[in-house]
Parts: sequence; C-alpha cells; structure tokens
Amino acid sequence: MDFELVAPCHFGLEAVLKREIIKLGFEILRVDDGRVTFASDEAGIARANIFLRSCERILLKVGQFEATTFDELFEKTKELSWERFLPADGKFWVKKASSVNSKLFSPSDIQRIVKKAAVESLKKTYHKEWFEESGDEFPIRVFIQKDQVLITIDTSGESLHKRGYRRMASAAPISETLAAALIMLTPWKKDRILVDPFCGSGTIPIEAAMIAANIAPGINREFLCQEWDHLIPKKAWYEAIDEAHDLIDLNIETDIQGYDIDDRVIKVARHNAQEAGVGELIHFQRRAVSELSHPKKYGFIITNPPYGERLENEKTLPELYRVFGQRFRALDSWSAFIISAYEDTQKYFGGKATKNRKIYNGMIKTYYYQYMGPKPN
Repeated sequence: MDFELVAPCHFGLEAVLKREIIKLGFEILRVDDGRVTFASDEAGIARANIFLRSCERILLKVGQFEATTFDELFEKTKELSWERFLPADGKFWVKKASSVNSKLFSPSDIQRIVKKAAVESLKKTYHKEWFEESGDEFPIRVFIQKDQVLITIDTSGESLHKRGYRRMASAAPISETLAAALIMLTPWKKDRILVDPFCGSGTIPIEAAMIAANIAPGINREFLCQEWDHLIPKKAWYEAIDEAHDLIDLNIETDIQGYDIDDRVIKVARHNAQEAGVGELIHFQRRAVSELSHPKKYGFIITNPPYGERLENEKTLPELYRVFGQRFRALDSWSAFIISAYEDTQKYFGGKATKNRKIYNGMIKTYYYQYMGPKPN
C-alpha cells in the first residue's frame, strides 16, 4: 500500500531532514517550512520512525484541500477516504489543530468539525450510527496555512525527540532531534574530535556518539502505530528493528568529549550516555570554558551555550562569550558551531562567523554560527 508521510522538523532544518529521508531510500514529494512530505509503503512507516534523527514525528497524510468556510471544511473532510486508515473500532480524535494566515482560525472549531466529518464519512463505510472507539488510538493533527488544509494521523505517539535515554535532564536542555540536526549540519565525522564545552545533560555528545556508532535513534522506544496491524504488518517492525541492530558498530575509535562547570550535571550526562548505550564512547568532565583546550588539531566544537533566556543573567554573557572565543582561538585549526539566541554572540566571541543559519528552537529564534577551520592536510 502506498502512503504519503509528513515529517515535521524545526524551522530551518528542512534540508537536513530531506537528506536523511533520501538516504533511507524514500522519494521526496514536497518540502515546506517546517516539514518534508515523502512517499512510503507500510514498511517505510516503521523505518522512518526508527531511523530518522532530525524530525519530530511521522504523520500519515489523510488528505489536503483548500477551505475558506467551515461548511467547506466539513464537506471536504467527509469526502476523504477515512476507511483506508481507521478501523471500525478505532479511537480517533483531533489532538491538535493549527491555523496560520487563514480564514479558518479557531482551533477548537476546526477540531470539532473535522472529527464530526470523519464520523459521518465512516458511518457510510461501516453502516453504523455509533462508534464505541474501543480499539487502537489514532490521533489526528490538522494544519491550515493560507487556507490550505492538511489532515494527518500521528503514527509516532510521543515526539521522536524522546529517544528513551534522557530520563534525567539539566535545566533548559536542547532537544535530541535538534542536537542531531546541528551535528549533521557540520562536516564532522566519527574519526574527528568533537567537544561540547557546555554539554549540560550530554545531548550533543550522546547524539554524536549514536551517529558514530550507527545507533538508530528509535531503536529503544515504542511507537503508537506498532498496534496498527491493519496498516502495518508486524513483520515490517521485526525487519526494521533487525536492520537497526545489524547496523550498530560499537567497535570504533572516537574522541567525543563533554564539559560542564557543574558536577551534578556531568553525573546526569554520564547516566544518560549509559542509557543510550554510548557511555564508553564519550568522555565527560567537569571543566569551565576558561579551561577549554585540546592537544590535537582539526577538532570540532558543537555546542549550545547559555544565551540568557532562562539560565543566565544577561550581565554575565559578554564575559562568558569573550572567554569562550579566546579559548577557541587558542585551538589550532579547529572549527566551532554555536547555536545561540544571544544577539551579541559574534561581537563577544570575537569575529564574524563564516556563515550562520536561522533556526527556530521552539518559539525562540536562534542562529547557528559556523566558524570553519581549515581542512586536514
């Protein structure tokens, strides 16, 4: 059976996700702000959930159309092939509706009308007037932008950033999906040094180690659609999990390090790394950024330093970034990649970035500053 899958991601990371999807062997159908649509079969739903590192969830596309009135929304939603996705006993509800620059803008009304239309559609198919909804869960998500309605069913359940290893977290941690995408935006490879001098609960080093060891991000968690036997045969899950296990390679040499000034946070990072199965691949150490150093050349810094949103007093940031910049310049031939919402990052770090990219971390506008060092000889 052929499906269209929609993979949402952080705004600004669509190119990273697109490359991931192509590498998995799927055909890209469309790229929009904050999401990528691709073609898949039943097995692809399982593989996408297990293997994609930079997307937030995998959504099954039910349909897309234009609507400017609630009557139009109802009628066109009712015309969709709901029976293709929802069994007669399925429990379904509109979990979320969002609207941007559209005539239909009330999320609660959108949710109510889409649910009602889906019920009316299924009444005709299953010849029933009442649905007990006692079976598997099918949360519906509706997106309306410029009067274009996209209706999907969430296959993932909990967001894909919840890999299962971060049972403990420091304050204001970076999400796993964003950390993975930031790494994939750099030329870093597993045979190169990687240091995160503000590692917090260890997310960037852990995601880097998982990439290095080829550990699929979803290998140790469950997904909502694993119970949807009418759509995805159990065999597809068994084969995807077997594929993921076969690809793991822990017999590698890595130099991945995470530093933080807080001893308690370092203990959390070590615990999370063990949970992720990469504890032996990362060296965590209590170290202030003023002590940042490394004897080797051509290393990478990839980090999410404090930028005053929740953790730091604005007054301390200039000195923090100034010291960080000084220590970076003392590292021979290194490259630095810094995600920050601090507007004076370049000023106090000590130079204009080779390039920067705007990325939305939730509702916070951040920039990914890229200071490129020379390539190894």
